[in-house]
Amino acid sequence: MKQKSAIIIGAGNRGNTYASYSISFPDEIKIVGVADPNPEKRDKFSQLYHLTDSQCYDSWESILNQPKLSDIAIITTQDQMHIKPALAAMKKGYHILLEKPLATTEEDCITFNNKAKDYDRIIGLCHVLRFTSHYIKIKELINSGVIGDIVNIEHLEPVNYWHMAHSYVRGNWRRLDESSPMIVAKSIHDIDLVSWFANSPYKSIYSTGSLRHFTKENAPEGSTDRCISNCAVENECPYSALKLYMNMELTGWPVSVISSDLSKEGREKALQEGPYGRCVYQSDNDVVDHQVVSIEFENDVKASFTMSAFTDGERRTRIMGTMGEIIGDFNTITLNNFRNQTKEIVWAKSEEDEMGHGGGDFGLMKQFLVAVRANDPTLFSSSLEAAVESHLMSFGAEKSRLEKKVVHPLN
Repeated sequence: MKQKSAIIIGAGNRGNTYASYSISFPDEIKIVGVADPNPEKRDKFSQLYHLTDSQCYDSWESILNQPKLSDIAIITTQDQMHIKPALAAMKKGYHILLEKPLATTEEDCITFNNKAKDYDRIIGLCHVLRFTSHYIKIKELINSGVIGDIVNIEHLEPVNYWHMAHSYVRGNWRRLDESSPMIVAKSIHDIDLVSWFANSPYKSIYSTGSLRHFTKENAPEGSTDRCISNCAVENECPYSALKLYMNMELTGWPVSVISSDLSKEGREKALQEGPYGRCVYQSDNDVVDHQVVSIEFENDVKASFTMSAFTDGERRTRIMGTMGEIIGDFNTITLNNFRNQTKEIVWAKSEEDEMGHGGGDFGLMKQFLVAVRANDPTLFSSSLEAAVESHLMSFGAEKSRLEKKVVHPLN
């Protein structure tokens, strides 16, 4: 197995996650460079991966202006900063692994796809859920024909109340003008799964949803601008920043995001001054907190997808076929076989599935490297072609939500 080399563009949570694969599997990949405008993130990253000063850059422009430094460029910048470094990496001839979303507009997705059509390297999207043993098993069951022809797909993404508060009310993905619509920023994984299961281009899509709860109008009496500022209702508020970030036993994500100093004093300072200390009813967020999408595919499969902040738990999926039914909740998969009238658990979570995104983070890296070594895009299921389809579905759903009408694919 030939070791491949990679540069990381964006040393945040996702960049470190994919880079950490090199620590567990050093024979497969080596990290040889990093770019990030934040000096603290760069320094921490360089120490972890034993990089020299000459291997660290302060922007994607500076690292991609160099002669080609590695086999692979892993791009994990903020959502609105994906396309430009990806196009620059294409010019240099890198294999490219790009964090979702591909782009934050429909036009940019189409433009990038057109420019990449004749590219002779692997371009993959980080739709990590495709690479979990849970969803691989569901796909295998569908392909086996055990439930006959798919008629309906029902999928729920429970964002979880605390995750909504952290990422989409206080965090980097709270505003449309700084990120992308919620269905693109968060639910692109799920739309991709539904498209993967249906195995067909979509025919029409309709969606409803809104920002219902996390608004100034819903601020409880006695609440303050910040949870740490003597808020009269903090103790009973499920979205309290003190509850989420001040448990000193917790040091991983999402606590690790709020500050590089995770001492009690460092955390308190972050909650007093930074975005993660704000009351969820007094932030500047505008993305939806719930959304429902109805999809019709060209092969006559009908699907419904629900995203909701007001949840706690794992994703839930139900695939309804002419000869059976598959029910998955990320802990087990139950097969209801109409032919022999049996119902059995055919998959259960193991210790390996406790890793990032149910094992999908490392599963994605392993499969991407297989495709790179063979220079064969068919070996990586989360291809650019598949990603463009799910992205266009997501942008179509957002257009439907805003314009209150059924949307069809572009000709």
